[in-house]
Amino acid sequence: MASLKSSLAFLFLCASLLQLSSAARRLAQSDQTQLFRYHNGPLLVGNISINLIWYGKFSPTQRAIVSDFIASLSSSRTATDKPSVAAWRDMIDKYYRAAGYMRKDSRRSPLALSLGTQVLEDNYSLGKSLDDRQIRELASKGGQKDSINVVLTSSDVAVRGFCSSRCGTHDSAAGAPVQGKAHKFTYVWVGNSETQCPGQCAWPFHQPIYGPQGPPLIAPNNDVGLDGMVINLASLLAGTVTNPFKNGYYQGPRDAPLEAASACPGVYAKGAYPGYAGNLLVDTTTKASYNAHGINGRKYLLPALFNPSTSSCATLV
Repeated sequence: MASLKSSLAFLFLCASLLQLSSAARRLAQSDQTQLFRYHNGPLLVGNISINLIWYGKFSPTQRAIVSDFIASLSSSRTATDKPSVAAWRDMIDKYYRAAGYMRKDSRRSPLALSLGTQVLEDNYSLGKSLDDRQIRELASKGGQKDSINVVLTSSDVAVRGFCSSRCGTHDSAAGAPVQGKAHKFTYVWVGNSETQCPGQCAWPFHQPIYGPQGPPLIAPNNDVGLDGMVINLASLLAGTVTNPFKNGYYQGPRDAPLEAASACPGVYAKGAYPGYAGNLLVDTTTKASYNAHGINGRKYLLPALFNPSTSSCATLV
């Protein structure tokens, strides 16, 4: 339910849940030029560090929710309970197999994600109103080789287009030369929508501003803003690794694509339909809804991923 660069209609799942059926029709009925497919560009491979740039005020508990999620993506630190965040990440390998990056019978992924460095920018060095250029500037503060730099903005920071058209975005930018060679680095931005637009960017943990008005679910980490950020971050990371330079896997226009997760808006478990996230797991104590276990006892809600082999949305539960 995250927004990947300007694919607004589908990223604002919570802002427009009725678009779920529209997205399904587009995937099923588009002409061949519009089908979800591989455009022969490079996918991210190798050992990729995910660096976190925290812009604004985040408590240590809030930072731990996201950093534990990133650490949970690694199979070497996977949760003991199933289904796991690492199993969700493993679903992305279907893209690599379909693109010929790995043998169909291989269990060794060409992509390994891990938690990298964390940068605290809690003094609002660029102010509390940011544009895309400033997001890119913040993203450049992370390591630029073999990395994805994630900029996370706090609930009191306004970003151009946030809420009105997107919950976050991913892109690439020119980095500093490495051994004299030019290269690009990838980055993600996600905003905390708790006070600005939870009905758009934190559904299903808040009632949507449009569409069916079912009761909101309880957030697994008891933080509507941060749990919503994890959903959007997961969606954007899936888009980043499978379409890092706008010529990988996507459907539709290059600059407003449907990607691995945004092609399945509003789907989190089997049985999902507009306004209903699906048959999720529920914590017996907190009554929180989730579909993946992380490290340190964490639970998360992660989006479905489009399966390029079956042309359907795949879920963990």
